[in-house]
Amino acid sequence: MASIFTKIIDGEIPCYKIAEDENFIAFLDVNPNAKGHTLCVPKQEINKIFDMEEDLYLKLMSFSRKIAKAIEKTIECKRVGVAVVGLEVPHVHVHLIPLQDMDDMRFQRKVSLEKAEFESIAQAIAANY
Repeated sequence: MASIFTKIIDGEIPCYKIAEDENFIAFLDVNPNAKGHTLCVPKQEINKIFDMEEDLYLKLMSFSRKIAKAIEKTIECKRVGVAVVGLEVPHVHVHLIPLQDMDDMRFQRKVSLEKAEFESIAQAIAANY
């Protein structure tokens, strides 16, 4: 059964897309820890990050770095935090979270945004990519 991220990649579920290339897609997390919380996901459905082929893993990190730099240009933050957890969705994904303090990395802390805010943020980050 396809993961929710595969369904997003295949266009079956909409997302607030920031960037995409032949191997990866970046989109806003719809249940964000902070404004601008972004997921970078390989198009190939792989459960665990360290099961990725090394070349694809390195490309994911490079793609994520570019997205993080775009987030820094767009969202006022002290830095962009990185997390790879993967317990909720069995498909590799890198969380990029704009940080003001350490609590922004806690996955119990969430912010609520309206659809128009998600769209505006996604467009602004994409413009800086």
